[in-house]
Amino acid sequence: MKLYAAFDLHSSNSYVAVIDEGGKKILAKKLANDPEQILTALAPHRKKIAGVAVESTYN
Repeated sequence: MKLYAAFDLHSSNSYVAVIDEGGKKILAKKLANDPEQILTALAPHRKKIAGVAVESTYN
């Protein structure tokens, strides 16, 4: 089963989500903008992640 990751970026934190092909939430978590924290959260799903989306806007 393929999984998809998404990031909503903010200045000091990011909202990280992983969903499956059917749209079921596998992971939904607010994390500090720390690469180690983010990689650790995604690690159990890494081999199945088929795509990544990043939402970021500039105001």
